[in-house]
Amino acid sequence: MSETTSTNEENKPPLNGRRAIPPNYSNDEENEVPEMEAFGLIPRGFNPRDYLRVVDIYMFKEPQEINKQEHHTDKYYTPKLIVRRGQAFQIQIDFNRPYKPETDQFWLELLMGRYPQQNKGTYIPILVGNVLKPGQWGAKIIHRENNSIRLSIMSSATCIIGKFRLYVAVLTPYGILRTRRNSATDTYILFNPWCQLDAVYLDDEKEREEYVLNDVGIVFHGNIEDIKSRSWSYGQFEENILDACLFLMDKAELELSGRGNPIKICRVASAVINSRDDNGVIAGSWNNSYDYGVAPSAWTGSVDILLEYYSSKQPVRYGQCWVFAGVFNTFLRCLGIPARLITNYSSAHDNNANLRLDFFLDDEGKVDTRLTKDSVWNYHCWNEAWMTRPDLPVGFGGWQVVDGTPQETSDGMYRCGPASVQAIKHGHVCFQFDAPFVYAEVNSDVFYTRVEKNGTQVVEKIDTTRIGQLIVTKEVGGDGMVDITEEYKFREGSDEERLALETAVMYGVKKQSMQDTTYQPQTDVDMDFQAQKAVLGNDFKVTITFRNKSRNSYTATTYLSGNIVFYTGVTKSEFKKHSFSAKLEPSSSSSFDIVIKSSEYMRDLLEQASFHFFVTARINETGKILAVQKALMLEIPTLRIKTKGELVAGKEASVIVEFTNPLKQTLENVTLRLEGPGVLRTIKKQFGRIPMNSTLTWEVKFFPMRPGLRKLIASLNSDALRHVYGELNVQIQKP
Repeated sequence: MSETTSTNEENKPPLNGRRAIPPNYSNDEENEVPEMEAFGLIPRGFNPRDYLRVVDIYMFKEPQEINKQEHHTDKYYTPKLIVRRGQAFQIQIDFNRPYKPETDQFWLELLMGRYPQQNKGTYIPILVGNVLKPGQWGAKIIHRENNSIRLSIMSSATCIIGKFRLYVAVLTPYGILRTRRNSATDTYILFNPWCQLDAVYLDDEKEREEYVLNDVGIVFHGNIEDIKSRSWSYGQFEENILDACLFLMDKAELELSGRGNPIKICRVASAVINSRDDNGVIAGSWNNSYDYGVAPSAWTGSVDILLEYYSSKQPVRYGQCWVFAGVFNTFLRCLGIPARLITNYSSAHDNNANLRLDFFLDDEGKVDTRLTKDSVWNYHCWNEAWMTRPDLPVGFGGWQVVDGTPQETSDGMYRCGPASVQAIKHGHVCFQFDAPFVYAEVNSDVFYTRVEKNGTQVVEKIDTTRIGQLIVTKEVGGDGMVDITEEYKFREGSDEERLALETAVMYGVKKQSMQDTTYQPQTDVDMDFQAQKAVLGNDFKVTITFRNKSRNSYTATTYLSGNIVFYTGVTKSEFKKHSFSAKLEPSSSSSFDIVIKSSEYMRDLLEQASFHFFVTARINETGKILAVQKALMLEIPTLRIKTKGELVAGKEASVIVEFTNPLKQTLENVTLRLEGPGVLRTIKKQFGRIPMNSTLTWEVKFFPMRPGLRKLIASLNSDALRHVYGELNVQIQKP
């Protein structure tokens, strides 16, 4: 023993004066565990073989065996044992002779990291007793036969999650004999939404199947008037994904002892999902140039991103909000935390968190891009994770907002959450973390303010209903959309909503008072703006309608500005300017059509084919200004997917992806991606070009992996056209 001690001394990392052992935040690092731990001097005749000795350990770790079936971990594509905390699992130990309980004494040891300590939960001795207590560590013999025993082992419902090393220790008069290090007995312990004592317990089986076990989801995008959806492969059970997710916590330097707490895990993960300050998983890019990387719209799921990061340890380029949210969802579901992806339509990015988005107009009523700093995102995706919040007063557990998209810093890093949805609804934004920011995303007002030449600001219009108009997620057990706006806010204009706002202001959300601005809206003339459904590459028409409710005749100098925008509401370029004078007869309506030609917008079009129209009209007789804005998405063509013959697990099958180029130009640098969790790993193929009106056909042969109802997801990416998707539900038969 003395020799091993001296070599350990040399290998020890330098200590600092503040802590006895270095920080322990790598799940992968190991310490050396002696096979013989002597109590003192060992007599000469001692032979370990004379005592009870472990010959083999059987873990029941196959997908069809009891442990993975009972713990809902049979879908994980890994040969190791995976169990959920707070729930019993079984192992079998074969000894060299029959076990005698009167004289033999053995126990199990679970270790994690390089410096296992019992008080940190990284060294867990499991004693064999007669009774198992729910949610507490313990083991009990449930079957004895010849030289074998079968144990039922109960884990603590609060233990840390991750990969543990398993040893069996046998007591002898002269020391402890341990089994040799064997990676085949490594055991992963995850969160358990099926266990009432677990912080992530969810009581509805259908919801658990959706929010923990479903490996495909839907991302809702587009805008409030033109909701679009696409599938996303979470792939939380695919090979190496569990290890990649555990590595993220190592990367975030979360102490192993903190990994039983879902609040801490969500907080550090929301920072490490983006690369802004810690070289995290995904580098964001919102500028439409994606050199040396993949355009955000081309990804079809999380698996490629996580595996690339796990192997390269460098940020994967590029992502936007739904990519951050998709990968975050995979991380949470993989570890066993119930999670769902949320879309907030007309989401406020309020730079100074004063619940007010300012759009400044110049004298003529045109938007002043120099002064206007806030933006309204057509949509923004974040996640909700389900957990109790013992750090908050009773009633704020349940769904918590977490957001990996880097928008603003929180405690010095780009992260957001977990923030209680219930606290946001009731305006209790004092409760950590980042509730005021999320409250502003769903509750801000839009101010149209005219700045006069002498600097005076005149508020021309306040829109209190535009922000957070619709908040949605995928329905449980289907691909439909469910409206969850009422979980975030009370009905617009209700007494409860006003009370929630007053509460938020009391707790420190800045709400600018109206005293410092003059506001006298024009009430007797309404202006409305409509656009017909527009297909990419075609001309379309927009209509401005005035309704004069007064008995006066008015003339309105009207100005339309058409802008190509990022989905974040930030303008790339103005492609259409049009002004005209409208005569408004008393007590009547009048409409004016404007044609938008494809030649005006195609050159500068961005990947989500998103427009933003600003219409302002000055009533010449009164000097008042009317303002309206509208986001518009073009219809983008889809990919067609079909399969040939019947699909049987393990037998070769064939899938065909087709796309017809609808544009009046050739598509260059075309890349197709195809994937399906449990069906096939991501396949990519590059095509040089697709001439106008011609059809591309791509046939892929593959071997479906698992039987059941699965989904194929495809995307097309090119220089001129992005956000092209297709999907197909497929039923894979048992062989």
